[in-house]
Amino acid sequence: MAEPAAAGVSSLPREVREQLAELELELSEGDITQKGYEKKRAKLLAPYVPQTQGVDPALQKESRTQMPVPSATPASASSSSSKFHRARSGGARDERYRSDIHTEAVQAALAKHKEQKMALPMPTKRRSTFVQSPADACTPPDTSSASEDEGSLRRQAALSAALHQSLQNAESWINRSIQGSSTSSSASSTLSHGEGKGTSGSLADVFANTRIENFSVPPDVTATTSSSSARPAAIDLPPSGIVKGMHKGSNRSSLMDTADGVPVSSRVSTKIQQLLNTLKRPKRPPLKEFFVDDFEEIVEVPQPDPNQPKPEGRQMTPVKGEPLGVVCNWPPALEAALQRWGTTQAKCPCLTALDVTGKPVYTLTYGKLWSRSLKLAYTLLNKLGTKNEPVLKPGDRVALVYPNNDPVMFMVAFYGCLLAEVIPVPIEDAGGQQIGFLLGSCGIALALTTEVCLKGLPKTQNGEIVQFKGWPRLKWVVTDSKYLSKSPKDWQPNVSAAGTEPAYIEYKTSKEGSVMGVTVSRIAMLSHCQALSQACNYSEGETIVNVLDFKKDAGLWHGILTNVMNKLHTISVPYSVMKTCPLSWVQRVHAHKAKVALVKCRDLHWAMMAHRDQRDVTLSSLRMLIVTDGANPWSVSSCDAFLSLFQSHGLKPEAICPCATSPEAMTIAIRRPGVPGAPLPGRAILSMNGLSFGVIRVNTEDKNSALTVQDVGHVMPGGMMCIVKPDGPPQLCKTDEIGEICVSSRAGGMMYYGLTGVTKNTFEVIPVNSAGSPVGDVPFVRSGLLGFVGPGSLVFVVGKMDGLLTVSGRRHNADDIVATGLAVESIKTVYRGRIAVFSVSVFYDERIVVVAEQRPDASEEDSFQWMSRVLQAIDSIHQVGVYCLALVPANTLPKTPLGGIHISQTKQHFLEGSLHPCNILMCPHTCVTNLPKPRQKQPGVGPASVMVGNLVAGKRIAQASGRDLGQIEDNDLVKKHQFLTEVLQWRAQATPDHPLFLLLNAKGTTVCTATCLQLHKKAERIASVLCDKGHLNAGDNVVLLYPPGIELITAFYGCLYAGCIPVTVRPPHAQSLTATLPTVRMIVEVSKAACILTTQTLMRLLKSREATAAVDVKTWPTIIDTDDLPRKRLSQIYKPPTPEMLAYLDFSVSTTGMLTGVKMSHAAVSGLCRAIKLQCELYSSRQIAICLDPYCGLGFVLWCLCSVYSGHQSILIPPMELESNLFLWLSTVSQYKIRDTFCSYSVMELCTKGLGNQVEMLKARGINLSCVRTCVVVAEERPRVSLTHSFSKLFKDIGLSSRAVSTTFGSRVNVAICLQGTSGPDPTTVYVDLKSLRHDRVRLVERGAPQSLLLSESGKILPGVKVVIVNPETKGPLGDSHLGEIWVNSPHTASGYYTIYDNETLQADHFNTRLSFGDAAQTLWARTGYLGFVRRTELTAASGERHDALYVVGALDETLELRGLRYHPIDIETSVSRTHRSIAECAVFTWTNLLVVVVELCGCEQEALDLVPLVTNVVLEEHYLIVGVVVVVDPGVIPINSRGEKQRMHLRDSFLADQLDPIYVAYNM
Repeated sequence: MAEPAAAGVSSLPREVREQLAELELELSEGDITQKGYEKKRAKLLAPYVPQTQGVDPALQKESRTQMPVPSATPASASSSSSKFHRARSGGARDERYRSDIHTEAVQAALAKHKEQKMALPMPTKRRSTFVQSPADACTPPDTSSASEDEGSLRRQAALSAALHQSLQNAESWINRSIQGSSTSSSASSTLSHGEGKGTSGSLADVFANTRIENFSVPPDVTATTSSSSARPAAIDLPPSGIVKGMHKGSNRSSLMDTADGVPVSSRVSTKIQQLLNTLKRPKRPPLKEFFVDDFEEIVEVPQPDPNQPKPEGRQMTPVKGEPLGVVCNWPPALEAALQRWGTTQAKCPCLTALDVTGKPVYTLTYGKLWSRSLKLAYTLLNKLGTKNEPVLKPGDRVALVYPNNDPVMFMVAFYGCLLAEVIPVPIEDAGGQQIGFLLGSCGIALALTTEVCLKGLPKTQNGEIVQFKGWPRLKWVVTDSKYLSKSPKDWQPNVSAAGTEPAYIEYKTSKEGSVMGVTVSRIAMLSHCQALSQACNYSEGETIVNVLDFKKDAGLWHGILTNVMNKLHTISVPYSVMKTCPLSWVQRVHAHKAKVALVKCRDLHWAMMAHRDQRDVTLSSLRMLIVTDGANPWSVSSCDAFLSLFQSHGLKPEAICPCATSPEAMTIAIRRPGVPGAPLPGRAILSMNGLSFGVIRVNTEDKNSALTVQDVGHVMPGGMMCIVKPDGPPQLCKTDEIGEICVSSRAGGMMYYGLTGVTKNTFEVIPVNSAGSPVGDVPFVRSGLLGFVGPGSLVFVVGKMDGLLTVSGRRHNADDIVATGLAVESIKTVYRGRIAVFSVSVFYDERIVVVAEQRPDASEEDSFQWMSRVLQAIDSIHQVGVYCLALVPANTLPKTPLGGIHISQTKQHFLEGSLHPCNILMCPHTCVTNLPKPRQKQPGVGPASVMVGNLVAGKRIAQASGRDLGQIEDNDLVKKHQFLTEVLQWRAQATPDHPLFLLLNAKGTTVCTATCLQLHKKAERIASVLCDKGHLNAGDNVVLLYPPGIELITAFYGCLYAGCIPVTVRPPHAQSLTATLPTVRMIVEVSKAACILTTQTLMRLLKSREATAAVDVKTWPTIIDTDDLPRKRLSQIYKPPTPEMLAYLDFSVSTTGMLTGVKMSHAAVSGLCRAIKLQCELYSSRQIAICLDPYCGLGFVLWCLCSVYSGHQSILIPPMELESNLFLWLSTVSQYKIRDTFCSYSVMELCTKGLGNQVEMLKARGINLSCVRTCVVVAEERPRVSLTHSFSKLFKDIGLSSRAVSTTFGSRVNVAICLQGTSGPDPTTVYVDLKSLRHDRVRLVERGAPQSLLLSESGKILPGVKVVIVNPETKGPLGDSHLGEIWVNSPHTASGYYTIYDNETLQADHFNTRLSFGDAAQTLWARTGYLGFVRRTELTAASGERHDALYVVGALDETLELRGLRYHPIDIETSVSRTHRSIAECAVFTWTNLLVVVVELCGCEQEALDLVPLVTNVVLEEHYLIVGVVVVVDPGVIPINSRGEKQRMHLRDSFLADQLDPIYVAYNM
């Protein structure tokens, strides 16, 4: 290294160090440029730098910037650090946890971790996302342009530079090992390795393996990325080449080897592989015990560790403070003291206020304080209302709203209220909702404030003050002198001796964020002042400097109350002055020869930072430096450092007096000023492991995990203290046990105002012994502090109850974890040391969350590195896992009024998903150790035993059937015409002008109609063209490529007339040819089509230049356009020899990406049309409206076949027309008074989302749906109950009957199994237990039961259809209400798969299979591939018997097998979609046992990372699964097919091939 890093700056001569410090100061204040600074610095250091040959100067520079500036050790701090100047630190919280010893420990712990290198996959982030907002908004004016490394200035103190260097290099493995996440490629998430042709591939490799510095945006070297922002009109996308008919086994497994058909070199795969490697690490020791939750799932309970330390001491006895002395001149009440000094010592100074520069601006004398308080008291009681109706009565509560820089006005208002006997409630600046809760619970109607403050409050138009959210209505009163009335000579306030009546209310914020008011009685206020006066040995006329908030806590107690009791002179230094001039309080002590100063650790730290500005201050006058956050265990290092620096300025070691306070118990303990030369009190060095079990153990084993604590002195005079267990009954602790400190004295709060329940548990605690019997009858007050009483009755505090995190039965302190986070090299990453730690309850335990503000200039790599090291440090020092670590942009965490981090609000933002992190790392795999054991599949019970078991239990076999076709008389149509072609010819003769079809456009106007005769004639002409032009023979397959319309129908019948087999295919989308044309090409190939019938426009598209890019256009079969047909009669119409002959092929892409074609025979077609005709009561006078895609399944049947068979008129509405006119479908139904309409889920969703808020507009247009009898959603999935319910609810206002909406159920083997129809009972619904479903069981539960799922029946089973529920493994029948595969037998089942390879086994298994047991008739069944159950209901079916309802749960091939349980993706997706308003859509899939969740973000990109913890939480809570990867993408990325179903496998392939262009990918550790 080319810099004197190894030697350390401290080894340089003193004058060089001073010159260096001057330079740093110039740079920080902008007097010199960075370049100039570096030049001068290099010149200064030149003589001390060992010469290195041939080192690139740029590299030298880089190594220097990476090097933290090692500062001197505390021992030599007084000589060396004093010469250093740093830009001043801002945060309020940063320096409370500084400890060099701890820093050393953390670094040592990390060094240990270094040996086990573990490459963590870095999250992938889109470059555009999270451009950090400049940290201006709320930055206090104390940041100069220097780098803000002061946040952890002396954290490196005791470390040698060499260790640092090794630590820095240790982390470079992260960069090297993650091939794809080097600086450049992680930014562009579209880089695909090994995918591009030629140059792009090699470029990608270059990027992957080199670190490119100073690189703005990487060039996009992607080969193909298909990302269009809008979702292309529903595309069916099979992955290349998976066709039903390959062996089931070979297909999946062979693909698995190569990461499911994805080139393994894709970056995503690399990262997932890394993630898997990290997850293979050994976990914590396995836990033994279980508790049963809801008797269904077993959740692990952590067992106590047999080796954990246990308390061994005897039971403690309460510790008494010295008695409260009786001093003859102590006043009977505080108001009496004010009266005495105000009248006898009127000229004496009472309070001095400073201006913004820190200069004294006004001194309030005792005389002025008395006279002004008197005027205010008189005004409050007599001048606010009328004489008979005063606004205020003694005992009323009044809010005091005064700014932090105006102590004088506040003091007058406070004493004015005391004299008027009203109760002051000082609050922070107006506006907080929680403060509103406090004001409400205190019944406050009046607020006092200053004129300036009032002007600053937001006003309404007419000048009234805004009503703040959650606040009661307030009357505002200005207390400036000019507005007060002088009291008459004869008016005197009532000053009685102090009693138990309330004096004032101090607010406190609880851990949950609610604000409560602690009521302090007049006697407690007086006793507390007496105890403080005795403990601090105050004497009249002393000067004290107060840096604290004078409205509450020690700032109020010393600076406002005890001050008046002892006629002290307080100099109040406001927070705003401290920000601009951190040394101001030291200067005030020096200038006024103050005897006492009241500070917090941060003030000590700031003074050390700015110490160079003042060489000549002296602190020799101080007899007490009261450190009021001495209760913070980390205060000891601030005190030590401050002493070592200022001892040379006259500070006496015995003057440092830490104290511990709480709003409830007030001052608990304070170290008394020591005798010069007496030995200083010792320290406790405690084992962190012991502390986590609540036991005091002197740390011996591992010096890394020790906590050094200083005492906070002895119990207050007149007080008594005991330590009780923090949870459960207040049992006294043993002497070596940590517990909550409780205090009993006259000086303490009396209650939480207006909250009697909470009050009892806090203010009236009677300690009990181990047997549970009370010890004495003196009530104690819980202080909210955790600690113990050490040797010599010294009190030690180790944390706060509010900061307690109880994880798996062990207690950790939030402050300790913050300290560890800061001790990890946080300078480069954390903005001003602002870190918040809290716990959230997820899956039966608390989980630790760490949130830090990220510096605006921190690089991705630095941040990720810091995050991974913090995890390691916390793990090795506290032995606890962090669940989530988030970095948010600088200055975005909610602040408390004095600039600290508002923890409860931060937690609320985190849980609501409004924290907007810019980096996040979730580690559920390491923390969540209480998941149930994976289910072991038991050897199945044989099918025969199941059957016998059901018989014995009196359960019937789960089967159901529609009406029997044989018994239903039909007209002679069936007997006469076996084929649909014959029916059409018969209709063309019998009713030639009867209109069968009506096609509408987006405007709702009819663009095309077809009567029976027109359809017949057009079909004949198409048939003759096929024979003449196409030279086709009977049995040849013909692909029909048409937009939804009547041409498609005529072409279909044309094919039948010519004896050809039609195959309907969705035409390619002109805008996304590359995505849609390959599917067309594939169907043409697989179906071995001899010819394509299409329109001229599409014909041109198929042969266009754009098409050439996607497929080989030269290999299309003959293409015939049917736009202009010759008028030529067909010689004869083909008639199939038997009804079993093939009528058409139905091709469809399943949601798992399988392309399957099924064969439909003429018999099946007639049977299907007849069943639908009977179920829906269709005949020629009826009209139905169809808004569906006509290419496959039931949609095709309804669009093309049913009208010809039944003779009803079909009004055809192409679904894509709805995109330009949402009203089209509903207005058509209303206009034509349609009784039956069919649609898809996509159409229903479009209407629900698009028209949801326009119901009034629909009414205005005269749309009325009261005519609708059935509105049927055609689907091949579990009914989407929430969508159908919200559709019914939304449109009930325009007449839609709640009973109208229902769904169908079909599958590949049988396109129509259920359809609601017109007669028969309404669809029923049941609630089932989700947890049981995972075990393949059905358990019915009540509505509202936890983890319940609402299922709806999928319509009524069609006539002639039989259904049985079968165990898919044993193929044995199941009992009623058992979950199994749905098997179907019906005349209209398809006759098999149409495939290239005729795989007979698959055919037999899916279409002609038999039950393994219990079916004497040996019926042939077809397997639908769907799980469901049959349940006998109380309703009566049309046949008069009880109705059997079929419930579909989901497709078998979609289910995810995780932890031995079966999950349906839709259930996980439903949970995820509910978690945040910005999740538009969600899809899940698994990859190598990892659960991947993809969410579409419809909000702003800032919200992307909010979703990661929410998604992880909800899946863990509701499904007992840990999410492996969370992918956040743009709306429209999740592919959805024409039926509105998600194509999850397609999404998976795109994700693994790195083609999604995600906004963010989080890999959960």
